[in-house]
Amino acid sequence: MDRIVTSVSVGALLVFVVGAIVAPDTVGTWVTTGFNRSAEFFGFYWQVLMLATFGVALVLAATPWARARLGGGAPEFGRFKWIAMIMCTLLAGGGVFWAAAEPMYHYLNAPPYFGSVEPGSDEAAHAALAQSFVHWGFLAWAILGSLAAVVMMYAAERGMPLRPRTLLYPVLGRRLVSSPIGTVADVVCIIAVVAGTVGPIGFLGLQVSYGLSSLFGIPDVYGVQLGVIAVLTAIAALSVIAGLNRGIQFLSRVNVWLALALMAAVLILGSAWYVLKAFVGGFGVYLTDFLGTSAYRGDSAWLSGWTVFFFGWFLGYAPLMAIFIARISRGRTVRDLIISTSVLPPVATCLWFSVLGGTGIMLEQRNPGAVSGPLGDAGLPAAVMAIADGLPLSLLVSVGFLLLTIMFVATTTDSMSYAVAQSCTTADHAAPRLRAVWAVLMGAAAAALISIGDGGISALQSFIVVTAVPVGFILLPSLIAAPVMVRRMAVEQGLTRRHTPPPSTGTAAAPHNATAPRAMDGVKEGIDS
Repeated sequence: MDRIVTSVSVGALLVFVVGAIVAPDTVGTWVTTGFNRSAEFFGFYWQVLMLATFGVALVLAATPWARARLGGGAPEFGRFKWIAMIMCTLLAGGGVFWAAAEPMYHYLNAPPYFGSVEPGSDEAAHAALAQSFVHWGFLAWAILGSLAAVVMMYAAERGMPLRPRTLLYPVLGRRLVSSPIGTVADVVCIIAVVAGTVGPIGFLGLQVSYGLSSLFGIPDVYGVQLGVIAVLTAIAALSVIAGLNRGIQFLSRVNVWLALALMAAVLILGSAWYVLKAFVGGFGVYLTDFLGTSAYRGDSAWLSGWTVFFFGWFLGYAPLMAIFIARISRGRTVRDLIISTSVLPPVATCLWFSVLGGTGIMLEQRNPGAVSGPLGDAGLPAAVMAIADGLPLSLLVSVGFLLLTIMFVATTTDSMSYAVAQSCTTADHAAPRLRAVWAVLMGAAAAALISIGDGGISALQSFIVVTAVPVGFILLPSLIAAPVMVRRMAVEQGLTRRHTPPPSTGTAAAPHNATAPRAMDGVKEGIDS
């Protein structure tokens, strides 16, 4: 175990939790100030970075180099298991509560970019879904699963550890293994992903407690919230102890099948035709206005609460997601990796948002206030409960959504515990005990923070945007390094030929680049001078 990285990361988490409990107003003020400054000064950079990452990934997937195989050998996991682990790790609680609530928020209050749409119209519904797709679609998935994962896997094949510091390998080379810069990079990325994981765990306790109260009359008190978090933490800890094959991938598969069953139930019990039209209309608007909505800078206050917040959240997750995806993607081609992380899952996510959010908008159009009323009164968890109440077999559907949310957050917690533990060790694989300790630590932090209400959780959730500032620069080298590394792999695997200049007249031809200097161990390693 890397004691410095582990102790500093755990210490930072403990300081935040204790500070939030002892002086919640002060901590809240500091976090809010940091959040506002981060969104103001770095929001546009994040938007450009995410757009550039998606663009480079698409172009790279279309090149002949993309046939290069990462890690060598056959894939360790079947395609369904592989994609299930990737999707369940990212969606987390957002797969249920945000999918139900965010389109409704945008439907009731049109985003500034779509300010001219008529309230209550089909155009307003399409705009609401399109704005949700901006936040959870192609850009989010590309930053989490494409170029950074390629860099991580390429460097790992050359002896670098599966740790966040390896994303700086193209710039600093092998010196990162023992460099203080590498330690700082590891700590910053761990803190970011822990903040982004503890937040959903805490909100889950609040949301499921609300759902149990509305369905069964169970008191919505701290004890119930604590019990929900304890169950979730136990599931995540057991899963991460069992490892990738027996634990994480099994839980992910169960999650996906349950999500598909609930999707089918909502379509059958609601209106499949309405949802289909909403998906086609919303996705069409999303593609048509893709650049405009993704780079929109008109209303800074709205942006900091929505687009920049989500982009900062996903940026904070990106280095640890790159570690997790690199660990489960050995044997995949670069093209397969990019398409299966940056193209297909975003489309599936948009469809899922259309099923839940589109059904909510349909119920709201038929009966104004049916979903917006509970949403305004009780927040995110009320939206999905209101949607379920508007469908036949509402009790069964509601229980299914609560169970799915627990499973989603448990899958995210076990995957991120795995990645955090890997980031805290100098070995090839983190010990199961260390993985379980991180799962328990994150559950305990969430339990402590909700003891003061949702303010502590909200502060931690916002803190991930602050930590995304340095993480955004750690991810920057991947834009240039990933294509160079993929080309290098293609040459090594005989998929394309390296250009060799003709020998000089009158002299024997020396091996190409035999004496060329190597300035760095990273991008320039093995590249023609």
